[in-house]
Amino acid sequence: MMNRLQGLLALLCLVSCQSFADVRHYQASIDSSKWQFSKQTRLQCRLEHAIPRYGKAVFSSAAGRSLNLNFALDMLRLPDNYSFAKVSSVPPSYRPGVASKSVTEMKLLKQFDGELTQKPAWILLNELEKGMTPTFYYQDWYSQFDKVVVGVSAVNFHQAYDEFLLCLDNLLPYSFEDISLTVLTYQKNSSELSKSSKKRLAMIAEYLKQDVELELVLVDAYTDSYGGRFHNQELSKKRAAAIQSFFVEHNVDKDRVKIEGFGEKRHIASNQNIIERSKNRRVVIRMQRP
Repeated sequence: MMNRLQGLLALLCLVSCQSFADVRHYQASIDSSKWQFSKQTRLQCRLEHAIPRYGKAVFSSAAGRSLNLNFALDMLRLPDNYSFAKVSSVPPSYRPGVASKSVTEMKLLKQFDGELTQKPAWILLNELEKGMTPTFYYQDWYSQFDKVVVGVSAVNFHQAYDEFLLCLDNLLPYSFEDISLTVLTYQKNSSELSKSSKKRLAMIAEYLKQDVELELVLVDAYTDSYGGRFHNQELSKKRAAAIQSFFVEHNVDKDRVKIEGFGEKRHIASNQNIIERSKNRRVVIRMQRP
């Protein structure tokens, strides 16, 4: 009887030990946990946390009309299959009695980092602010014997988080796509922009200051057919040059702005009435990424 009991205990120990060995747990220790805020421009905010031997957790937000948030689990070994990771908010060991919370499931796509956007990403950020540990559970795609648990430590989180929040508040309220193609309109027989075009031009100048990787801005100026062909040709050149000067005054390198005046060429409307002619008095600004 005793031998059978000992054998049963040994078997239970073997199963328990094997189950424990099958879980690979990645998480920064209290001493090694670091959060890093990186801000280069008003175009993006980034908050990173290194996870030893695994990769890093990254929160990011980009300039745009509405506040957005993306979370990425940047892995050193990318998924080799398609599956899901269970995402929970787990209390640290020094907070006994606090229950874990199920947050969501994260898709794991072959050869891509895991990502969460908007509401689930905000929840993870809020849980970190409360000192909780966002934790990811999934089956290892390289070994059927292993399950993987990845914890994102909240230790040393708050200082970098405060900087991240200030960055979010300072993001431009528009994106590249919002202004990459812009048509500016002018007052009749003048290089004076309309009020709405002046506002738009200021937005473009601010964006160009922030996005130093955007190498080329094309400025094409046009007129209506009133005033004489030579006069209109010179007027279109003057309008294009004025746009270039405006950008230079706002600390944009002159070499990044290529200008050309087309005068009466390439009308987009007839010249039969005031409204139609006003459409032809325009400058088109196109921005191209490298």
